[in-house]
Amino acid sequence: MNGIVGFLVLGLWIFCLIDAITTDEGSVRNLGKVMWIVLIILLPFVGSIAWLVAGRPQAARSMPYKGNYGPVVSDRDRPIRHPSSIPEDDEDFQRKLRERVEEQRRAYRERQQREINEDDQPAT
Repeated sequence: MNGIVGFLVLGLWIFCLIDAITTDEGSVRNLGKVMWIVLIILLPFVGSIAWLVAGRPQAARSMPYKGNYGPVVSDRDRPIRHPSSIPEDDEDFQRKLRERVEEQRRAYRERQQREINEDDQPAT
């Protein structure tokens, strides 16, 4: 039984030591990277447990807050909007789209006409 426990502690120690060495300096928590490595080497069991609990970088969360904006999704993996199976929904969408385009065109023409009228008036 002691051999199994010793083997598990050795495996934990090796894992934590390699993990601490390969972790980016900026993402290590609570102590500096070198201090964590020294702690893991000098106190194998306690240092390894402390590394896992307090030093190892936290896993990325899937919630979009606190600076985490979720996984990066390529354009190929983005979901594609499929047309609705109900024709009225697509007709309604198309109608609203045409109305919005016409409103933007009307506003643009009015703006152009105002600029032309302002340019034609003599400066006083």
